[in-house]
Amino acid sequence: MNELLKSVPDSYFASVSTLNEDLEIGEKPLINLAVGIPDGSAPESVKEAVKNAVDITENHKYPGFRGRPSLKAAIIDFYKRHYDVDLKNENIAILYGTKSALVQFPMIFIEPGEGVFLPNPGYADYSAGVKLARGIEYDLPLLKENHYLPDYDALDQEELDNAKLIYLNYPSNPLGTVASKGFFDETIERFKDTDIKIVHDFAYAGFGFEEKHPSILQSDPDLSTAMEIYSFSKSYNMSGFRAGFAVGNKEMIEAINIYQDHTQTGMWGVLQEAATDALNEEDDFLIAQKDIFKKRKDMVVKELSEVEIPIEPIEGGIFGWIKVPDEFDGESFVKYLLKEESILATPGIPFGSRGKKHIRISMAIEDEQLKECVERLKGIADLWK
Repeated sequence: MNELLKSVPDSYFASVSTLNEDLEIGEKPLINLAVGIPDGSAPESVKEAVKNAVDITENHKYPGFRGRPSLKAAIIDFYKRHYDVDLKNENIAILYGTKSALVQFPMIFIEPGEGVFLPNPGYADYSAGVKLARGIEYDLPLLKENHYLPDYDALDQEELDNAKLIYLNYPSNPLGTVASKGFFDETIERFKDTDIKIVHDFAYAGFGFEEKHPSILQSDPDLSTAMEIYSFSKSYNMSGFRAGFAVGNKEMIEAINIYQDHTQTGMWGVLQEAATDALNEEDDFLIAQKDIFKKRKDMVVKELSEVEIPIEPIEGGIFGWIKVPDEFDGESFVKYLLKEESILATPGIPFGSRGKKHIRISMAIEDEQLKECVERLKGIADLWK
């Protein structure tokens, strides 16, 4: 491999995804709270769409580079129906999973030496894309006293002058916080006449628990400033399908489409049929999925808060963010939980320097396992006293 690739740290999630490392696990049955994959099955109509589409000979051929008209029409209708946002074909890029686009985008949009503000704490693999683009990673602090929203006034002016992108992610992984339309309005107003564009990772779009979470494009009706990346993985239990899409600013979308023209030959027709069906037919599934996770988060927050385990309020998404006891950091506490309670959690440090004293837990496990995990945590609540 070349020196540039060698400079990118190993992906934390790749290293733990198979549980092959020598983990020192306690005597109780292992509960994996590190997984971010919803535990349910894809919608029935989506599975039927896949079964039917597999037998269509046309789907055994190259599918066309930029997505079928039927899928783009479904995306346009979905965004109008859910967010009252008007899209055209030029505002849409079909994605082979959203992680690849989030990592690749700096490589196709910024020049070497230009800056990208990344949330801290934030999704670990954003940083790899900036490094591979030979860009400069700038810190976008998400502080509890500001409700884990960035304070743009506090950012360094020289960094702002050199930056070309800001990444946002609400509902947040790992924080479980949400953003209001007012915050998105402020963001667009501040940056719409600058050289900075906004990338909003909307992977947990379906998980706004108090109310439907806004799209940043509602605050950018002329699509001048922002691009939003939407995933089927969480809201529709379709993580293995590797399907998503980007919508928004025409220049940003065209960069993705040109790049994919050279690196892909189009999404498999069967996957396009599955995605189209999900968007057109499964609005009720989105509600049911949100309700499952709302019930889980209500239980987790209530039970842990009652014994004074410091978990942040979970306003959206599928994760909880817990400050570890004073004698630990996130990594040492993950090892403690694994050895003493057979609980596998995620240390906060892969999400940035502000995660050093935290762990992330996932609610994407069966209800009974989640309840058992909560009971085990309650049994060690004295560690926080």
